[in-house]
Amino acid sequence: MKCERNEKQNNMALLNKLLQIFINLITITTLTHSAQLPPVKRQATLLVKEPTVQIQCLQGSILITIKNAPASYDGFFSGRIYPKGLAKNSTCLTEYRDYQGPLKYKLPLRSCNTMPIEMDDGSIEFFNTIVLQPHLKLMTDLGRGYHIRCRYKNREAAIKSTGSFDVSKDDVGVQRPQAYTSDEKKDRREHGRSLIHGDSPNEIPMPACHMKIYSGNKLAESVQIGDQLKLIVNIDKQDEYGLHVTDCSVRDGLGWGEQRLIDATGCPLDQEIVGPFDYDSDRTKATVSFPAHKFPYTTSVYYQCNVRLCSLHEDNCHKTPSCNGTRRTKRATDEDEDGLPATIEVFSGLYVNENAEVIDDGYDSVLKEKNPDDAICVSQRSFAIAVSITGLCLMLAVVLAVLCILARRRDKNVSSNSGSSIYSGPYTNTAYSHTS
Repeated sequence: MKCERNEKQNNMALLNKLLQIFINLITITTLTHSAQLPPVKRQATLLVKEPTVQIQCLQGSILITIKNAPASYDGFFSGRIYPKGLAKNSTCLTEYRDYQGPLKYKLPLRSCNTMPIEMDDGSIEFFNTIVLQPHLKLMTDLGRGYHIRCRYKNREAAIKSTGSFDVSKDDVGVQRPQAYTSDEKKDRREHGRSLIHGDSPNEIPMPACHMKIYSGNKLAESVQIGDQLKLIVNIDKQDEYGLHVTDCSVRDGLGWGEQRLIDATGCPLDQEIVGPFDYDSDRTKATVSFPAHKFPYTTSVYYQCNVRLCSLHEDNCHKTPSCNGTRRTKRATDEDEDGLPATIEVFSGLYVNENAEVIDDGYDSVLKEKNPDDAICVSQRSFAIAVSITGLCLMLAVVLAVLCILARRRDKNVSSNSGSSIYSGPYTNTAYSHTS
């Protein structure tokens, strides 16, 4: 009986220890979960006042002034301003070190991801997104992005009338560009002239020239590689001028890459990229369709073409370029240009993105991995809580298993002790019994 009592006491002590361990685990988990403090807004080392942005639409650029930029306690700003997607490009990125006062940043109209879009009323709007990052190397949540837009009355008002532009003044003294040529191509014509009608010395004013890029029935701003685009170059309807589209090229807007598309005669250089232009019967509109393409390191794509105006009264103005694979000499091309009234440069641009399954590797973009369909994403906090609950369940299962084993062992001991009890009743051995 004493041994049985000792065994029961040992089992109860073991059970109490297991229950105590289980209670301690529950207490630790509860305290740990409740000890998680709510998120507190960190005391930033920068001033809290929100910056104010002012823009000024200039010829050839947009001047951006940022007041109250995030500064350290000493009042100086150290950080960067750059167009979205061009954090690694030193040409478009401006660094400020220990700068005090309003930040000034000049954004060019025809590069650095600034895109033009021509409106139906003849005005042209340039738009871009700039990033203000108050750190010279890191990207923090204190950075700000600003969408910038500038609208000009017409294309002439937006582009600088310097360098290769031929500028004249009308009766009211307003500068009016007569011809536009590329700043990058020095061998192109540097001036043009308007037509003189008959014996009258009065010049016939040149019509406005436009370039638009469509994706379906809408003006293209952002498309995917391979999307079908339609590029339209046209001049205003009138009875004096026709057009020929020549010298087309596509640029990256960073000064790193350029690809010629149409030569000086108006013929395509690679029909797999862009084919020949189709002209309307009145010679005021030229159209070409092609799949969207881009440079591998940027989403910005800029197109520019030269539009040669010609007199509709001349036979050469109605001739379509013969692109039979033979190249015309530079001398023959120059001879044809002698009778042209002007050469006008037109340009447009858009954003071309890679296909959806391709991950963008931009420095300032958020990288995302392509997860399988059956993947489950769990936050770290939820994962820790799940692990704690699972551990408690396993511990509870172990405790229950131990209790069951102990209970079965106790029942077995009780049954074996009751079966081996000594019988003290009367006993008679018949083998040794005898009668007297």
